[in-house]
Amino acid sequence: MEIRLKNLSKIFIDRTKKETRAVDDFNVNLASGRLTGLLGPSGCGKSTMLFMIAGLHEPTFGRIFFGEDDVTRLSPDKRGIGLVFQNYALYPHMTVKQNIMFPLENMQISREDALDETQKIADLVGIGNLLERKPAQLSGGQQQRVAIARALVKKPRVLLLDEPLSNLDARLRLHMREEIKRIQRETGITTIFVTHDQEEAMSISDEIIIMNFGKEMQKGKPQDIYLYPDNLFVAKFLGNPPINIFEGEIKDNYVYFGDQKIFQKQAPNGNYYVGIRPEDFKVSNNKEGVHVPTATVEVIGRDTMIRFNANDTQVRALVESDSVRGKDEIILTVNDDKIHLFDIETELALRIVETLSEKEKQEAKELVLYFQNLEEQLSQRKQLEEEEEDIKRTKKKRKKKKGEK
Repeated sequence: MEIRLKNLSKIFIDRTKKETRAVDDFNVNLASGRLTGLLGPSGCGKSTMLFMIAGLHEPTFGRIFFGEDDVTRLSPDKRGIGLVFQNYALYPHMTVKQNIMFPLENMQISREDALDETQKIADLVGIGNLLERKPAQLSGGQQQRVAIARALVKKPRVLLLDEPLSNLDARLRLHMREEIKRIQRETGITTIFVTHDQEEAMSISDEIIIMNFGKEMQKGKPQDIYLYPDNLFVAKFLGNPPINIFEGEIKDNYVYFGDQKIFQKQAPNGNYYVGIRPEDFKVSNNKEGVHVPTATVEVIGRDTMIRFNANDTQVRALVESDSVRGKDEIILTVNDDKIHLFDIETELALRIVETLSEKEKQEAKELVLYFQNLEEQLSQRKQLEEEEEDIKRTKKKRKKKKGEK
């Protein structure tokens, strides 16, 4: 089932009449039968987007299509969706079998058919032997499987997962994301998976959409986005350890740190944001590159983390430990195609800026200023919240002292 979002927006208005654009003029097509990850920092609008697709939030503007059907004003039960929440939302007084069967009973399916479908879907998600247990008798991973089974048993057109693994420990999360991918492939159902965990999104998704302040920043296959970020935000957001970003200059097809000529890079002369991922550095036997002492290094198993400064910015390089061992100094270099250049005014990748009209460049500059303004507002809001919490704690302490007296 293809999902199309047309000019989709959601504006929340608080008691002071202040507007917050949680989703801002979103236009995207999600391919049928694929698992799409919605990825972004907290507050970027990804869960709001999911809830609009589910029918839990009504869009302020725009339309939602499932195939050719306009479902924008349909209630959730009429959209044919399966929804799995972060907290599982299981009925504690019901058995696993009863939890899974519940949607089928509401659809007035015969008990015999409902039992048959329940057993099939329970076997699919790996809990076929747990049907008589109550949720309290299950582990977190097992409860999550029950929630997924309950969403799938009614054969929805679309499966929606809202940070379904965030309550699980690290090892179980790894196992469950593999299971979700397997289940999605076996059922062939169009699935949208919301997460703030980039590793989770990149490992499980056929494609990802990266969001920031309600806007789409980039859409594509996970590895393509990682290798070819469209803008500075995406480059910074993806990667652990994060990408190194510093202001540099291209002169005669070389990257300069200040007055020092460092790496070869075929590009027009000018000032840029230069991005290099830590793992893209390599130790060179040539004299050309960055000369770095190895007095302070951090060995991380097979790899070694090396830090050095470029234009007053600390740069991280992740290289194989064997290439550093026994050396007092190494020379770091990086291939031309692993050096990312971003326009300073628009923060777009150079390859994209070169294709834009002057009008489009101006719009991109305005978008950068818009994001900067929102970041500042968010920072101020957090500061106010922290101050309010401090005041509450102080009042609580004073009240406690008075009570003791």
